[in-house]
Amino acid sequence: MTDLQEHDVMVCRACGREERASEGYPCDACGTFICQICSMRGVTRCKNCAALKGEAAGPPAPPPPT
Repeated sequence: MTDLQEHDVMVCRACGREERASEGYPCDACGTFICQICSMRGVTRCKNCAALKGEAAGPPAPPPPT
């Protein structure tokens, strides 16, 4: 029997993690792949687009204590 060599993953452009291609969202600016975990953490742009906008690619910072 022939072994299948399929590799259905994409690299998250925010964190670099490999995830299934169907489990992610596009970057708001350019449409590249962002994994579901980053999306749940509030990441909406890839590293490149975040750098162009002067933002961090990670989740938004919490509000300062009052």
